[in-house]
Amino acid sequence: MKVALGVSGGIAAYKAAEIVRLLQDRGIGVQVVMTRSAQEFVRPLTFAALSGEKVITGMFVPGDEPEEQAANIDSAIEHIAVAQSIDALVVAPATADLLAHFAQGIAGDFLTTLYLATTAPVIVAPAMNVNMWNHPATQANLQILRQRGVEIVEPGAGYLACGMIGAGRLAGNETIIAAVMKALGASQDFSGETVLITAGPTREKIDPVRYLTNRSSGRMGCALAETALRRGARVLLVMGPTGLTPPGAAELTQVESTEEMRDAVLKLLPQASVVIKTAAVSDYRPKAAASQKIKRKGAMTLELEATPDILKELSLKKGAQIVVGFAAETENVLENARQKLMSKNLDAIVVNDVSREGVGFDSDRNAVTIMTRQEVVEVPETTKWEVAQRVLDQVVRLRQHRKSPVKA
Repeated sequence: MKVALGVSGGIAAYKAAEIVRLLQDRGIGVQVVMTRSAQEFVRPLTFAALSGEKVITGMFVPGDEPEEQAANIDSAIEHIAVAQSIDALVVAPATADLLAHFAQGIAGDFLTTLYLATTAPVIVAPAMNVNMWNHPATQANLQILRQRGVEIVEPGAGYLACGMIGAGRLAGNETIIAAVMKALGASQDFSGETVLITAGPTREKIDPVRYLTNRSSGRMGCALAETALRRGARVLLVMGPTGLTPPGAAELTQVESTEEMRDAVLKLLPQASVVIKTAAVSDYRPKAAASQKIKRKGAMTLELEATPDILKELSLKKGAQIVVGFAAETENVLENARQKLMSKNLDAIVVNDVSREGVGFDSDRNAVTIMTRQEVVEVPETTKWEVAQRVLDQVVRLRQHRKSPVKA
């Protein structure tokens, strides 16, 4: 997901830098758009460094050289490209002048033009002098914007930069972020939670060039990590060897073997309130790995031994954590999953039939059954992103069930 963050001219402009970071912590890309007045308070370089994106500061690139004229053509329609690429437009701070331009449809710069061009949700967080906030013109403009579906994040009251006391202070950043995430369809129901997720396969060394592994891509674990971040969680991601780039805001621990994954999970467990084990760990490893490459010499017998059972060990060491396991099955899918749910003392298990073509391993899609001790939820074939949402929804239900009083 990506949002455009509009910054207009006001003393609260510096607070927008923290908004960039908070959005990135939730896996959201940020394109900053600054008005000319905003640049008098904060330099564009600050936002460029934080966002990793070009900061848009105007409609046109000045200059008469051919290459600059070409840039003018590109910049003249850039507001359309940005408008079509974003999932939301948020403006913080929004001045009285900007609110008036939005309400009256006056498109005099990039930000006001972007507002008219986008069909994405719009969230504005006003900040201004108390008398400006209370003025009938400002209130009328706010009413127009509300009627058009713009989300207004009401300012707080208190001591203002002008020396007056009253309404007009920019709302708290967490309040603004909550409004943005709600507009994006990502409630902040995991705020305050620390979610420990394992992802990908493990590798068990045979010799210096060979290993035992499986087909896990790590996509499901990464989807869960990104979803949890967007829903407000702190995410600890323990990831086996994959070709994926994990969400940047996740706290990543990279491992290779099942033993390394076990050690990382047990070390991080005390920090976690929720554990979701999506990793497809190797069940067996060579009893003795060769120190040199094994030469080809006909038939060979490889003696294997069981790897540590991380889920079982978690069940013995967990306290108040909710633990969700994953199971890939090819036969007796539900029966095997229920046995694993009970034998490993899990709160929930997510099982899929990996014998099906086009879902599960090596795919962006999945079809699963989420099983708890209270219910069984079928999730028909869909994206792994949607599966991740459904898994987290179930964790919320488990948390609520624990908090509900036991009926006599």
